[in-house]
Amino acid sequence: MNYPDGIKKRENNIIFYQNRGMNLEKELNESNEYYREEKKAYIYKKPTPIKLVKVDYHKNLITEGYFEKPSTTDYNGIYKGKYIDFEAKETKSKTSFPLSNIHPHQIEHIRNIIHEGGISFLIVRFTTLGQTYLLRGEDFISFIDQNTRKSIPYRYFEQKGFILKDTYRPRIDYLKIIDQIMEGIK
Repeated sequence: MNYPDGIKKRENNIIFYQNRGMNLEKELNESNEYYREEKKAYIYKKPTPIKLVKVDYHKNLITEGYFEKPSTTDYNGIYKGKYIDFEAKETKSKTSFPLSNIHPHQIEHIRNIIHEGGISFLIVRFTTLGQTYLLRGEDFISFIDQNTRKSIPYRYFEQKGFILKDTYRPRIDYLKIIDQIMEGIK
């Protein structure tokens, strides 16, 4: 049975969707930590800007706050002298990636990064299929500009994306693909 506010109820269990994508995020955070330890790249998860309204300093506790402005993308940093900026998403769909997962201000942000010569991309995990792809920002924007669809078909990721294989350390070695992109491969 469907309930408002993205909550679904099945057999007396309530499923909340706000933590979707945490496995991918955790693996990317571990990978970025590895890159920093090895002095290979300095890429960080961006915090969401929050306006604090009430703080209990005695208990070291935020009691009231709100999101100050929309966040841009999930990660940014520097690699081989180039600015890196990307969004990470997970989907359970086997056939497509819903564009509703990316907000218009994020699309504009990706456009701006590319325009200024930075490297921007999406990392999308199709959880049901067990596949993770890196899709260059240029290919993402090209799809948006040339289509009216509300989702990117899985086959587009197969054609234009780079598959990311799980490794031990780093867990998701996306910089290996960035090296290929920087060298002009694909």
